[in-house]
Amino acid sequence: MKEIILVGDRILVEPAEDEERTDTGLYLPQGVKEKEKVNMGRVIKTGPGYPVPDPTILDQEPWLKASKDKYFPLQAKEGDYCIFLRDQGVDIEYEKKRYVVVPQSAILLLIRDIGEDKIPEF
Repeated sequence: MKEIILVGDRILVEPAEDEERTDTGLYLPQGVKEKEKVNMGRVIKTGPGYPVPDPTILDQEPWLKASKDKYFPLQAKEGDYCIFLRDQGVDIEYEKKRYVVVPQSAILLLIRDIGEDKIPEF
């Protein structure tokens, strides 16, 4: 068994399936969609976030640190749909599936299903 562990503010995204035809019926050559500046996909996994130093041990040497690292969490969560900057992503293939690893700063927006029981009242 293997597990993907993301480091820091990295996010694993499964890109949306590219359309091979335009609305008028023309077939697009392979690679045309990959050259666009933005892409969309589903967040599969996120890293722990941005590391935050422990203020209780700032006066100690780093190798004497006794507490666990703390992280400022990321906004993206598993299951979110995102639009991200394509040129900041790194393409990987894992178990015959294509993914993109992007830093949180490359994500432009998130779409999250909040469920009917969590809909805010205005």
